[in-house]
Amino acid sequence: MSTQIPEPVATFFDRVNAHDEAALDAFADDAVVDDWGREFLGREEIAAWSAKEFIGSKGVLAVESVEDTPDGVRVVGDWRSNHANGPSEFTFAVEGDTITRMTIREG
Repeated sequence: MSTQIPEPVATFFDRVNAHDEAALDAFADDAVVDDWGREFLGREEIAAWSAKEFIGSKGVLAVESVEDTPDGVRVVGDWRSNHANGPSEFTFAVEGDTITRMTIREG
């Protein structure tokens, strides 16, 4: 394991940590965000979720580990925001330079 995040996930988190909504440009049009079992499909639903619970809540992830897994890129760290805080695990499915799925669980 390392803390070096591969693209496009690295740029995604750089933008998230800067509270830049351009982070959402990393998602495919039909991407899915699974936030603890709640699924948001497509950019419109993801943007609405993010405005309240992710980028809009001024979230920042302090990365602790990064791992390539059969399911994609797994990033574990300490998430701090105005909405939720604590150890979090983000798993990303990536096709080319686009995120097709982001799954969030306790880290």
